[in-house]
Amino acid sequence: MQAEELVGHPEGVLPMSQAAIYLTLAPKSNTAVASYGNARRLVKEKGPLPVPLKLRNAPTRLMESMGYGGGYRYPHNFEGHYVAEEYLPDALRGEPVVKLSESGLEKELSERWRRLREAGKKG
Repeated sequence: MQAEELVGHPEGVLPMSQAAIYLTLAPKSNTAVASYGNARRLVKEKGPLPVPLKLRNAPTRLMESMGYGGGYRYPHNFEGHYVAEEYLPDALRGEPVVKLSESGLEKELSERWRRLREAGKKG
């Protein structure tokens, strides 16, 4: 739209045409909508669950003494900015939320996720 406004017609339609061609040829995935559906299903089934203590902010000594923030490992302090960690409440452990496809970039991301999990098991 900005190209049409700034450059004018007929050249302004070229970026929109290129975007349409790219989107037509890009690998398709429903992972985002499927993951949202899985997360929504879990919320409906399990209800509101408590945030794990290690993820809770501890602005007071009392909260710190109750375990808030205890044991949290900040990923950016680790090699690769990753640390094998469980962030979901215990009641959701092992529940499938995201399942990457074997299409396009998701295949590469799926492989990266597999490597990170394996490295986390070793470390």
